Amino acid sequence: MLDDLKSQFHKIADPTPAQKIQYNAEVQRVQEIAKADPADVFTEIGNQLGALLDAQDQLGQALLAEELAINTVYKGSESIGRRALRKIIIEARVDSMMAELRETMVYQAPKELGALWSKYEKTVEVINKKQQAARIEELRIAQVAASKRRRMIRKFRENVTWFGAVLFVTIWLISVLIMIKTSKTASLGYY
Repeated sequence: MLDDLKSQFHKIADPTPAQKIQYNAEVQRVQEIAKADPADVFTEIGNQLGALLDAQDQLGQALLAEELAINTVYKGSESIGRRALRKIIIEARVDSMMAELRETMVYQAPKELGALWSKYEKTVEVINKKQQAARIEELRIAQVAASKRRRMIRKFRENVTWFGAVLFVTIWLISVLIMIKTSKTASLGYY
């Protein structure tokens, strides 16, 4: 790789001092990369991009929280305009981070990683589809559980209502029989 870099640099007839500085910096960068273990370099790149993705995810969660807050009645002290501005700023940060991430993956990643952005987009798309399917399944399970819970509560209420009705009728019947017995006894003079 250094030979290729030298041959390209020597093709320039009269290099400017800025070109010489850039060439020397590129030579140093290539030498550092050559010294490093490729696995370590890829791991370091992955860690740096991962940190950027984690920050983007946190901003995405903040944006989601703002979206959810829009759908509820707000009782805080901030104005609606301030909340809207915060949402716009978060969206701008997320867009900026995605542009930076895309630029980093496309233009600054080592050639050895290949089409990193394309691979990233495909992988994220696959993961999002699987996550969406998992969320749908989780929602379905939650709905089934909620339906069972509602059915159990309704059945319990029905049983309590029937028990209360039977108890009321039984008490009423006993009280009527007692009243008949006492009224018959009293009228016949058995007291």
